[in-house]
Formats: sequence, C-alpha cells, structure tokens
Amino acid sequence: MRAKHQHSVRIPSLDGLRALAIALVLFGHSIEMHPPLYLKWTGAYAEFGVRIFFVLSGFLITTLLVEELEVTGRISLKKFYLRRVFRIFPASYTYILAIALLSASGVVALHARDLLHAVTYTANYDPNRSWYIGHLWSLSVEEQFYLLWPLTLFLAGRKRGMMIAALALAAAPAFRVVEMLLAPGAHFEIGVRFETAADSLATGCLLALLRGWLSARREYIRLLSSRLFVLVPIVTLLLVLPFYRLRWRFTLGYGLMNVGIALCLDWCMRNSTGAIGKVLNWRPVAFVGVLSYSLYLWQQPFLDRYSHSFLNRFPLSIALAFAAALASHYLVEKPFLRIKKRFESERVKTAVVASEMRQDQLSESRVAGKAAARVASTPAIASHDGGKDGAPPERDLPQTDEM
Repeated sequence: MRAKHQHSVRIPSLDGLRALAIALVLFGHSIEMHPPLYLKWTGAYAEFGVRIFFVLSGFLITTLLVEELEVTGRISLKKFYLRRVFRIFPASYTYILAIALLSASGVVALHARDLLHAVTYTANYDPNRSWYIGHLWSLSVEEQFYLLWPLTLFLAGRKRGMMIAALALAAAPAFRVVEMLLAPGAHFEIGVRFETAADSLATGCLLALLRGWLSARREYIRLLSSRLFVLVPIVTLLLVLPFYRLRWRFTLGYGLMNVGIALCLDWCMRNSTGAIGKVLNWRPVAFVGVLSYSLYLWQQPFLDRYSHSFLNRFPLSIALAFAAALASHYLVEKPFLRIKKRFESERVKTAVVASEMRQDQLSESRVAGKAAARVASTPAIASHDGGKDGAPPERDLPQTDEM
C-alpha cells in the first residue's frame, strides 16, 4: 500500500519527459564519438536535452513551493534545502569521488581546478573544465537555481516572484548578446553560465505560476487541443539545428525553444491518458526517467569523445553507463531518498497532484462544453434529418471524465 501511495503522488508524464531528455543527451554524445555518423547539428540535441531538464526543474520546483505556500501558509527554506541536499549531493559527490580516485591512479586526466569547481557547483564558470567534469556545468546551474529561486519566492511572494521570473526571461537573452559581443571567441560558454541559461528555468517557473490562469483561458485550451499543435514540437526541434546566426539563436531561438518545451510539457501532462501519454507513463520509460539523474552523471566517462578504449565503443558504452547508473541509483540515491522523505510533506505532494487533476478536468470540461454547444446550436439540422417519428437522431455527445 505504501508503494502504491508514493506512486500516486507523481505528476503524470514528467518521468517520461525526463527519459526523453536523457535520451537526447545520450544520442548527442554517442553520435559525437562516431565521426562517420556525426553531423554539425547532432551535438546540439544533447544541449537540447539539458534545456528540457531545466524547464522541467523550473516547473516542478515552483509547483512544489507554491503548493507548500498555499497548503501550509509558508515556505520552509530549511526543509527545502535539506531535501535538495539529500536528493542531489550523495550521487554527485559519489561520482566526483570516483573520478578523483581514477585521476589519482592515473586512469583519467583532470585539469588543476576541476575538482574545486565540481565540489562547489561552479563548473559552469570554468571554461577549461575537463571532459569527465564537463557535464557538471548543468548541475551547477541547477544548484544555483535551487539556492536563489526558493529564497526569491520566500522574500517576494508569488506575484512579485512571477515578475522576477518574467524579468529573468527578458534579461537572459540580453546577457547572451552582451557576452557574445564582449567575448566573441567564447560563444560556446554562452548558455552555460547561469545568467545566460536562467530563462530556461524561468520559463518552467512561469508555467507553474500561470498554469491555473491558463487553464481558464479558452484560447489556450483551444491551442493545446488543436490538431495543429503538432507544429509546436516540430518547430521546437527545428530550432535546435544550429544553421542560423548566433545573434538570432541567442535572442529569439533559445526563447522560442523554451516556450515550445513548456507548451509540450503542459500538453503531455494534460493528455497523460492518450497514446503519447501512455508511452511516457509506460513503466520502462518512466523508470529511465527516474534513473535519469544517475544516468546523466555516469554517461560521461563511457561516452568520452576523446577516448579510443573499447569501453567507449557503442553499444557497450551505453550498457556500461546504464550499469553504473543502476548501481548509483540503488546503492546511493535510494538510501538517501528515504532520508529526504522525512523533510517532505505528504499533504503538499498530494495537493500538487490534486491541483494538476483539477486543471486537467477544467480543460477537458471546456473542450467538451464547446463541442456540446456546437451540437446544441444546430436543432434545425437535427429536425430536418429527423429519425423515426420525426424525432431528432441520436448523437454521440462528448463525455468528460470528472474522476
């Protein structure tokens, strides 16, 4: 019964989207290791996978914080930071320790300040980071977000927090352009430093803060339920291709990608019982999403583009990355997640899922109501096509599931 209850408080489709994000990272890094298959754009999809993680983090963390504020009347910064410590530190410091030991034994080579930046979560400000520590730039961005955003909501409140998130959304492109003009040769670091990546996180934050309001907007629900919505993921994926100028990518390109990811995220949550939703919530896919944190940490040494070792050959490299991730998840993550649960509120987690269900039901009722209104507004046609004894024919009206 306990396991079933814990499963029930997970927001539908989020684990499946994490699985998609880590699959993009693995794809991008794997292809980079095989020059015959490598194209200019393939590595960009690894970065795109990280961008999905950022939007997801912004959404989920904000949802939990706002629900805690509404349920308990306050945000406990102490409990939040303790939850993050038990969630993030054990697996990442285990990985860093393993790499440090391999470096000390001469198996891998690290740069002078790699370990310092790794343990302080400042790798995103180290342009000379080595491959084995290089991917920790994204964890550094996340940790900087975890440090700043809850404190912002705690001090500013929900409405002012929304304004600050909107300001970050506008400021990040400006930072990217300024840094591109000041250091045109270092453009590969733009989108890595926190101030140039914050808009991805802010987009997720704004989705969480505005989702209730958006659920009541007919135009927004009409967009999500339109057949043309398929263009949103298509255009978003096309924007990943680095075939347009940097100035456009750093301004409109990244911003449109973030919005596209947020729209797809919301669509997936609202359509968790459809065909795509069933795939995202299929147990094997969802499990890859649960495993994604450890998998992201441990894929790096096995997908080393600079190594010629047989351990880095596909598909053995992927198998070894999954094996290391499984060991990390079960031996490191899970024991500390049990400690983390002591600082979680079941009331808040249950309220989050209940809120998601209410918003989804509101969207469904609006779509169903609109369709029913269309049917009700055509009585003359019905009487003309009258059935037996002149009665209007029976029609299959759309149903809404209020459960």
